[in-house]
Parts: sequence; C-alpha cells; structure tokens
Amino acid sequence: MAMAMASSGRCAVSFRSTFAVNKPSDLGFVTSQLSGLRICCPKFPNPPLTASSPLSAPLPIVARRVCPFTGKKSNRANKVSFSNHKTKKLQFVNLQYKRIWWEAGKRYVKLRLSTKALKTIEKNGLDAVAKKAGIDLRKK
Repeated sequence: MAMAMASSGRCAVSFRSTFAVNKPSDLGFVTSQLSGLRICCPKFPNPPLTASSPLSAPLPIVARRVCPFTGKKSNRANKVSFSNHKTKKLQFVNLQYKRIWWEAGKRYVKLRLSTKALKTIEKNGLDAVAKKAGIDLRKK
C-alpha cells in the first residue's frame, strides 16, 4: 500500500465537518478531536464503516501459546550449529489440555495449562491458583 501511495504521488487528508468536537456519542462518552479525520488514497477506496457485515465470516478463535495461570510464553533462543552458526528459534511452553476436578463447582474443568502450572495446582489447589491468576473458572 505504501508503494502504491508513493507511486500515485498524492494522498488526500480531509476533516469532515459533520462531526462536532465535543458532541456526546451514543456510547456515553465525548468524541475526540480526531474522530472525523479520514486519510484516503485515490487508488484504494475506504471500506464501508459497518459494525458487522452478514456476509463476512467471523474470525477464528486462536489459542495462544501462553499459560493463563503462570503467564509463561515462548522464549526466543539461538539454535547453534556445529560450525557455531546461530539462527533464531522459539522454545515453546509445554502446554497440555487437562481435565481437573473443581471442588467448589462440583465438576471437571477442561484447561490448557503448562506443566509447571499443573504442579502448582497439585501443590496449592485449583481455587488458590485460579484466584491468584485472576481466572474465573465459572466461565469455562
């Protein structure tokens, strides 16, 4: 997109005067001064501003490789070859799907957690670890 804007030579910046600076919006808060600022390029028209189009597919939910209980995430490391050539690699967390019995809810809770968190839950209990991490088990 930057290449197209540079090749076209000009890009228009306009401020729509239909928006008032301190006009309260429907959401209950005051809009900022840049609410009507629109940057447009003649080659790429702006998409329509709709909340959700019925034709567009919903975005897939992607599970991140982060433990919700301990906050552990991937580590950036070097892979060192025999010739001492270093290339970047990621060391992922050992995440496991586990069904754990939740005493307060009298049911099993399926969680994706690291093995370190599993050891901590075995030592301290699920309620204590979830409370410390700020996780509500009723949702899951």
